[in-house]
Amino acid sequence: MPLIIVRNDITKMKVDAIVNAANKSLLGGGGVDGAIHRAAGPRLLEECRRLGGCETGEARITRGYELPAKFVIHAVGPIWRGGFFGEKEKLASCYRNSLKIAEENGLESIAFPLISSGVYGYPKEKALRVAEDTIREFLAETEADMTVYLVIFDRASLDIGKKRFKEIEEFVGDRYAKSHGDSASYFAKRRESLNRPEYSYSLNNSMLDGANKEVEECCEDASASIALNAEAAFDSAGAAPTPAKPKASANAKPSGAAPSISNIGRTIDELLDESFSDMLLRKIDERGMTDSECYKKANIDRKLFSKIRSDRLYKPSKPTVIAFAIALELDLNETNNMLMKAGFALSHSNKFDLIIEYFIKRGMYDVFEINEALFAFDQQLLGA
Repeated sequence: MPLIIVRNDITKMKVDAIVNAANKSLLGGGGVDGAIHRAAGPRLLEECRRLGGCETGEARITRGYELPAKFVIHAVGPIWRGGFFGEKEKLASCYRNSLKIAEENGLESIAFPLISSGVYGYPKEKALRVAEDTIREFLAETEADMTVYLVIFDRASLDIGKKRFKEIEEFVGDRYAKSHGDSASYFAKRRESLNRPEYSYSLNNSMLDGANKEVEECCEDASASIALNAEAAFDSAGAAPTPAKPKASANAKPSGAAPSISNIGRTIDELLDESFSDMLLRKIDERGMTDSECYKKANIDRKLFSKIRSDRLYKPSKPTVIAFAIALELDLNETNNMLMKAGFALSHSNKFDLIIEYFIKRGMYDVFEINEALFAFDQQLLGA
């Protein structure tokens, strides 16, 4: 049940329902409202007349008629008056009521415009925050399988903040330029060439470091356990008392019986042979998360997660792997290790990868915030 940002004309969306940013009369108007009425044809207006209007913050449903969408949900957003007249609450109510109507009617996909951000004057950045927060809260609570699209007409409509955009641009530009041996800023030279990510399958040192770290910790724990248990066995056999034993490492895990060398080898082999699915499920357990908490936080559809869980050799896409790494709040080494399990790697030759690295290095693990940046740079989004 992901939230997906798309750049499109909402009247062209092939979904169960599109949301119309309507006025109180529901009889059409300018902007998105007028465009939807024109695309749907005169029968939409006839049905809207029978509804008798709609109050601000509320929503009504009609058929879609000549639209690709089966239904239109008409939501009346607030007019911006400086934010002092309950605009935020009324706007959030538009999204909540529209989603409830979709859920009650068994709809599986719904597309929203950025309600009130046009002629009603609601600042786009603030309108986006309300939309994302409300939709995210609904998706986290509902049991319905629903895909929600937030339809942005152009990139200028999505403001991720001038300071943040500039920081990401500089971070990506500097590292991209170095990886290509280019002393000039990448974005200064090729600002127009923001393409989809090219997937890299090569290993790098940080990936190997992540894998080695897990193996080393396993060996240290097993070795400490063997030493302690062997010493205890020697003492119990009647040997002379030994000096007080040094305390085990804080990382050492308690163990009943000393593991054999073959068991240590098997444990290491299991780590090395661990599939992406194996590692994902292990990390979910280590984080104390439930499956639903993880896939919702990753913006991943439940059906896709079920496939991954049931097939340990499942091969996910690169954005799917990264979405789970973000949900689990993995550091860069752990993220690279998880990517390696699926046959991918992060590269400084790839703008998509560099944007991901920017957020991970700063400990910023909000998948929707990351998707805003990816969208602004014309990159593929996280989640599915």
